[in-house]
Amino acid sequence: MGTSGFKLFLSRYYLYLAWIVAIIATGGSLFLSDVLHWEPCKLCWYQRIFMYPQVILLGIAAYRHDRRIVSYAMPMTIIGGLIAIYHYAKQHIPALDQLVPCTGGVSCSKDYFEYLGFITIPFMALVAFAVITLLLWLGSRAYDKVAGAEEAE
Repeated sequence: MGTSGFKLFLSRYYLYLAWIVAIIATGGSLFLSDVLHWEPCKLCWYQRIFMYPQVILLGIAAYRHDRRIVSYAMPMTIIGGLIAIYHYAKQHIPALDQLVPCTGGVSCSKDYFEYLGFITIPFMALVAFAVITLLLWLGSRAYDKVAGAEEAE
């Protein structure tokens, strides 16, 4: 039995796709702070800590076809995603921001950008972390299935 075209594509390119998402997220983050001069809050900085290294790590892993990166990158994307969820909640649940307020610098509940009533900067960060996590998880599973199918033939 052969594997589907999507699984084959994903098994070959999941590291590159995850790397591209990390590049776009990092580039967007830098654009907002360095071009638009929107000062990042404390939670934005924490999210950056978990996203920026992904550009280098996933880029090297994609170039070397090193699947071992999945076990190192996924915890970082999950933690970054959890921070983004918390940040998004602080923006949309006023009681949460009153319970644990940001101190110093820009308020974490400040909304520089909102589109369609729910898309904010932390939401976009959450989507990027989630997409990278899914690509790494599904891609490594697809790779294992494709490799197993090739061995069986």
